Amino acid sequence: MLNTGKLAGRTLFITGASRGIGLSIALKAAKDGANIVIAAKTAEAHPKLPGTIYTAAKEIEAAGGHCLPCIVDVRDENQIQKAVNEAVKKFGGIDILVNNASAISLTNTLDTPMKKYDLMHHVNTRGTYLVSKLCLPYLKIGKNPHILNLSPPLNMNPVWFQNHVAYTMAKYGMSMCVLGMAEEFRSDGIAVNGLWPKTGITTAAMDMLGKLMGGEDTVNSLRFPAIMADAAYVILTRDSKSFTRNFCIDEDVLKEVGVTDFDQYAVKPGTPLMPDFFLDEFLTQAETSAPSSTEASPPAGQVDKVFESIMALSSPEIVEKTKAVFAFDVTGAEQGKWYLDLKNGSGSAGKGESPLPADATLIMDTKDFVKMFQGKLKPTAAFMTGKLKIRGDMGKAMKLEKLMGKMQAKL
Repeated sequence: MLNTGKLAGRTLFITGASRGIGLSIALKAAKDGANIVIAAKTAEAHPKLPGTIYTAAKEIEAAGGHCLPCIVDVRDENQIQKAVNEAVKKFGGIDILVNNASAISLTNTLDTPMKKYDLMHHVNTRGTYLVSKLCLPYLKIGKNPHILNLSPPLNMNPVWFQNHVAYTMAKYGMSMCVLGMAEEFRSDGIAVNGLWPKTGITTAAMDMLGKLMGGEDTVNSLRFPAIMADAAYVILTRDSKSFTRNFCIDEDVLKEVGVTDFDQYAVKPGTPLMPDFFLDEFLTQAETSAPSSTEASPPAGQVDKVFESIMALSSPEIVEKTKAVFAFDVTGAEQGKWYLDLKNGSGSAGKGESPLPADATLIMDTKDFVKMFQGKLKPTAAFMTGKLKIRGDMGKAMKLEKLMGKMQAKL
């Protein structure tokens, strides 16, 4: 989508913009000649995640913008205030705030340490509220002022809470800021909106998670951050007095302005896309691949057959790549416990309690379990819809997806 020049000379304060979606939004605005304040923590290169506030600043200036990189942890009020003051001193004000900084931990209640809980709530909800609070005096006198929170529509379907209630509460806190601040500052002409991706977005962090969960196939099912940047650009160039309190989805925003080619955003065009959290249309897709209530149970012994197939494929190489012990708590027709050791030797499996401490425990109904290992129910879909419950190390649990792909021909 082409730039219109409408953000020329405007000042954007973007949290978490040293990489990923935040940086992509910054680069899009920079092409108009906008002023960008990068408010992010990464001042020194991370060993696994590329980009710092300084490398991002160089990219922004090369794209045609002006940049002020600021070291900011959105949990620290003094750091935020200092960055706001420096932005006003350098650029004369703040016209747009993008609350992009976020923390995530997709763990259930018993597996969520309070340190993780506090991090998510302090970065997501409190950070969004605090940065908005400190920028608002300048947004009130800004040109076509906008606050854009990268947060989802408020969806009270319990499925979006049951497996990761701490994360959902923290993310929905950002969305409640949209709801409340849009009305609170409507008379000031400040737009407050939310933006959320329809599909998974490839970022450095997401690529790492994707490869952990399902290898290149998972990464190939994502879109590039450019789709979020283009959608944000559409929102931020709209009239702030008339376009406020909206929970926008990136693809829908772009369709409204005539974009029809979405392959341009795909990591691998033609690959089925992985939907993002909090959108109920994803549940419909998941249900089409999951067993219906009237479907016959799989033939007896299918769970044992799954483990036989796993062991037929097991090798020291797979053990070296997996390095995990799994416990399975299967309910329904073939209720029982199984274990899979892919941490020691060439691997082993058996029925009953695991003789070694399990890194992750997977809990599923018999039909769903067999479907998942047959490739008819995606692990992501199973987890997000509550058909798969995971206790323990989720990252290690999701490594099983690679094995599932190899097993499909055997089951």
